[in-house]
Amino acid sequence: MIAIDVHLDADAHAAMVEDVRTGLTASPKELSPKYFYDERGSQLFEQITELPEYYPTRREREILADRSAEILAAAGAPGTLVELGSGSASKTRHLLTAMREAGCLRTYVPVDISEEITHETALALVEEYPGLDVRGLVCDFEVDLERIPSDGDARLLAFLGGTIGNLYPGERREFLTRIGAMFGPDDHLLLGTDLVKETARLEAAYDDAAGVTAEFNKNVLAVLNRELGADFDLDAFEHVARFDAREERMDIRLRSLTEQSVHLAELDLTVEFAAGEEMRTEISAKFTPERLECVYAESGLELRGWFTDAAGDYALSLARPRA
Repeated sequence: MIAIDVHLDADAHAAMVEDVRTGLTASPKELSPKYFYDERGSQLFEQITELPEYYPTRREREILADRSAEILAAAGAPGTLVELGSGSASKTRHLLTAMREAGCLRTYVPVDISEEITHETALALVEEYPGLDVRGLVCDFEVDLERIPSDGDARLLAFLGGTIGNLYPGERREFLTRIGAMFGPDDHLLLGTDLVKETARLEAAYDDAAGVTAEFNKNVLAVLNRELGADFDLDAFEHVARFDAREERMDIRLRSLTEQSVHLAELDLTVEFAAGEEMRTEISAKFTPERLECVYAESGLELRGWFTDAAGDYALSLARPRA
């Protein structure tokens, strides 16, 4: 059975206008990474995941391929798998297969912003897993988290890809607290996190030799040009990626190569950039087990399982509300 509920914000464009206005008038200037992902941005990110320098996707897939049965056992063999930012569910098929083999698979809840991809994925999965119920939710999960259905079955909520690292500490704590508040005693969170490692490897992962990540970063300017009538010259900015050792996070920016003015017609706003001025477009926090345990504790959760790849580059962790 397939049932998909759609809760897309009719005022998403207006929200984008205000979001961009706030970011471009802040000091330092900042744009949300959510605006990377138009069709071109999504294609570029898929290319990034295959680059030799970019290890996180491969490492996460390795953990899921090798340790899904362990993860499910530690989570108490839940019958429902919820996935935030599900896309094509390529990695989570390892979990679905392990749930089927354990005899506990009943329901999959994909949560994604794309209605088309959610429908396509649902159709493919009910063919691959006969008897599976798919209860999709098309929404912005940061806004509509509490819409995730619960039928009393134990749930495993997967938030993969290291996306939690894109949130600032306060945002991260609030988001995880909301997850804990909607959990029953048998529900678990499966969280993907990149781990702290040598600076050179981290910076190479976000600044590849082929320049794909640089193109991906500049794509946010193309999105603003199209959606908000801006006149950003993409060639007038360069990609900057550096590791902030104090904050233990990658800091991704665009640096203005010259003194310039940019006009955004939709906002009736002209923004001045100094030569060498940097505008942040993304952060990506990296973790240690101890740091993540503290993050969970601050959010009312407790660490219940820790699973890494063979090289120790990346981790999936299990958490549930503290007793």
